[in-house]
Amino acid sequence: TDTMDTFVESSWYFDRFACPDHDTAPLDAQRGNYWLPVDQYIGGIEHAVLHLLYSRFFTKFLRDYGYVTMDEPFANLLTQGMVIKDGAKMSKSKGNVVDPDEMIQVYGADTVRLFCLFAAPPEKDLEWSEQGVEGSHRFLGRVWRLVAEHREALRSTRKWDGGSELPSELRDLYRRTHQTIKKVTEDIRDRFHFNTAIAAIMELVNQIYQNMEAKSSHQEYWPVLRESVEAVVLLMSPMVPHIADELWQALGHSGCALNNPWPTWREEALIAEEMLLVVQVNGKLRSRISVASDVGEEQLKQAALADQRIRDFIGDKPVRKVIVVPKRLVNIVI
Repeated sequence: TDTMDTFVESSWYFDRFACPDHDTAPLDAQRGNYWLPVDQYIGGIEHAVLHLLYSRFFTKFLRDYGYVTMDEPFANLLTQGMVIKDGAKMSKSKGNVVDPDEMIQVYGADTVRLFCLFAAPPEKDLEWSEQGVEGSHRFLGRVWRLVAEHREALRSTRKWDGGSELPSELRDLYRRTHQTIKKVTEDIRDRFHFNTAIAAIMELVNQIYQNMEAKSSHQEYWPVLRESVEAVVLLMSPMVPHIADELWQALGHSGCALNNPWPTWREEALIAEEMLLVVQVNGKLRSRISVASDVGEEQLKQAALADQRIRDFIGDKPVRKVIVVPKRLVNIVI
């Protein structure tokens, strides 16, 4: 039997995925035009001069003959890095191969997956580190205890509905929760940067622990905490689906965490009531001031000039100009 080179088939298989049951022509143009081009291509950089090049050639050919209307086969490209150890690509000859099955037996699949996603952005090489795996395992342990040690209190309360005033510490947690939802959503959806998404979740977990250690008798204490903890579980579910499902059910829900709607942030929750601004004198950092987030430019100038450290530094020198960079800094020129 005569067969064609495998590169021939692999150069347009994705077109056929749009119409696998079509038996009168290579492609069904109507369905192909609906599904194609491929939204996201993920592959190693070594494909750039092989599969990607051949796929473009076949796409141009099929377009010219009327089978497809697209000019390019792939809308987006992500070339992922490699997992390396001791600064080199893993290979048996170098004796630096790590068996993932052994790591999974010790730490679990969720831990190994979390480490791989957290250790580097997807386009960079990932340096394998068993200490890093252990760190990911400890973090998952913290999240587990967060739910296990407060399970009944969290299960028996409602989520905060936004209908009452919050004390400052709960307001800060509420704000951090929605800032985290926004960041994780955008990091995953727009950039595939799971590493920074996980870092943001870790920061939120730290703040939840701080609030729990401080405790509060406020009636909205547990409702706000429940909203934050549930957000953590749902945001983690793509990275650590097994532990996320266990925690989701421990919080009183049924089914898989991944089957629930993705958390959404509230724009009004993102706005800080206060902001910290840098105050410079002649371009050099001299102080920081905390001001209301909606303060006007003239009030910012006055607040910077009234700061005691700035007054001590300037002394009797005349102020020539005050430059305000909104939400960032005030620069006093003397």
